[in-house]
Amino acid sequence: MGGLEQNYIREAFAGNWIAPLGPNVTGFESDISDFLGRDSHVAALSSGTAALHLGLILLGVQAGDEVICQTFTFSASANPISYLGAKPIFVDSEPDTWNICPNALEDAIKARLATGNKPKAIIAVHLYGMPYKADEIKLLSVKYDIPILEDSAEALGSTYKGRPCGTLGDISVLSFNGNKIITTSGGGALVTANKFWRDKAEFLATQARDNAPHYQHSEIGYNYRMSNICAGIGRGQMQVLQKHIERRRFMNAFYTEVLDGFTGVSVFKQHNNDFFSNHWLTCIVINSREAKGKTAEGLRQALHFVNIESRPLWKPMHLQPVFKDCLYYGATVAQDLFNNGLCLPSGSNLTDENRNRIYKGLNDFFN
Repeated sequence: MGGLEQNYIREAFAGNWIAPLGPNVTGFESDISDFLGRDSHVAALSSGTAALHLGLILLGVQAGDEVICQTFTFSASANPISYLGAKPIFVDSEPDTWNICPNALEDAIKARLATGNKPKAIIAVHLYGMPYKADEIKLLSVKYDIPILEDSAEALGSTYKGRPCGTLGDISVLSFNGNKIITTSGGGALVTANKFWRDKAEFLATQARDNAPHYQHSEIGYNYRMSNICAGIGRGQMQVLQKHIERRRFMNAFYTEVLDGFTGVSVFKQHNNDFFSNHWLTCIVINSREAKGKTAEGLRQALHFVNIESRPLWKPMHLQPVFKDCLYYGATVAQDLFNNGLCLPSGSNLTDENRNRIYKGLNDFFN
């Protein structure tokens, strides 16, 4: 917390604006729009997952349709496809950004077209805050006329060729869950340059109530709007967003320096200047052969023993039991990353004392 969140919350209580509407909701949407750019129309919602769900609806996804989704991601990227009765088609990553592979994506599109099934959307994710190869994915989107639903849940503050993540898709999604770069305790947003879509998202998120003096509904709606209290937290958080980005990037530089001397360990970072990552999480990959038998799981257990939490990278969706029958296109990039990678402590509030403990844990393990 930055310290100013309480001011907005007190204003909400003083004005009796507690429900999922009010000045903080409008203000938070305006703050996000100002940060992302003037053409960004924002609908503040109860979660990033809700935003993905509504995004798919706005793109016309229905039961039986196919939606291409990056396999190397959190399950929330893929679950809304199933909410609609549609079918996820999973695609491998490429090694530069760990995000959706343009070559595997085109292979998947061609294969589905050959069966007479044109995918209705592409869900591309900026994993761990690292932008995906937006130009290459956009070329395929235009070539095959398939819209992009951009999952920027982990990437607020990241940019691709100077363009903010959260503005690179036809519809984009942000998350403000408790572990994200900023938080509203729980919440998300749908972002689009299409104001009609933004307004339709708000309509659907408030139970799709028609404009009538009585309660009338011509479409199925959802209770997905953000509360004025949560939005107040978000308004305060927006004022410390840049500081949080700096702190996350500092942690990435810290790990780069600490691990530089250890053979077989690589820190996930930007591979050229087109990409600017907020480094929401700093991740590493360990080549056990080069690291003299040291493994990511061995490091996880060693850190756990000294009360330092780390986690494996995301398990690819096509390897998850719930999606075991879904189609998959690509090689083993995502699977290899899962087998050999680890997320390290990266929080914006880590102290020098924390870093000293982490340094000792890493040094003891690799030495």
